[in-house]
Amino acid sequence: MEKSIKSISLNQGIVLGIVLTLVTVLIYAFSIDLFTEWWLGIILFLIILVFGIIAAVKSRKALGGFMTFKQAFTSYFITVAVGTLISTVVGIVIFAFVDPDSAQYLNEKIIEMTMQTMENFGAPQESIDEAIAGMEGKNNFSAAMQMQSYVIRLLILSVIGLIVGVSLKRNDPNQA
Repeated sequence: MEKSIKSISLNQGIVLGIVLTLVTVLIYAFSIDLFTEWWLGIILFLIILVFGIIAAVKSRKALGGFMTFKQAFTSYFITVAVGTLISTVVGIVIFAFVDPDSAQYLNEKIIEMTMQTMENFGAPQESIDEAIAGMEGKNNFSAAMQMQSYVIRLLILSVIGLIVGVSLKRNDPNQA
């Protein structure tokens, strides 16, 4: 049965990766500025959560309606890890190899938005200058930064996966 969980999760992860890749490629092709929108991150985050939860629910059904916490978490985690890894690799290919100029453009746009936000909140100019100076030498879309973001995203999603695992576990009353 354990193979069934891994198979379901891997398949869900690949589908998630394809969905995230399609979103990335479509945004890149039609309006690269959307990458800087806060709501896009929330939508993508919710898509990832939904796929992880669906994988865990499908796994529980495949196990006859009962699963341990470990099985629920594993199913969720494999799906999320595979799907977001595929998306990260696509992002690295696009922004580090295919079109590094778009990465530079997005970095500049992020700096502008940060400066504008800090000014709107009334931050002192000294703080704004310091924050911008720290951002100017950084390429948020380099392969290393994208992999770092992948690891951080995976840690955050894992914490949520613990909650999903607890919520979806169901002990078999016949195995007491």
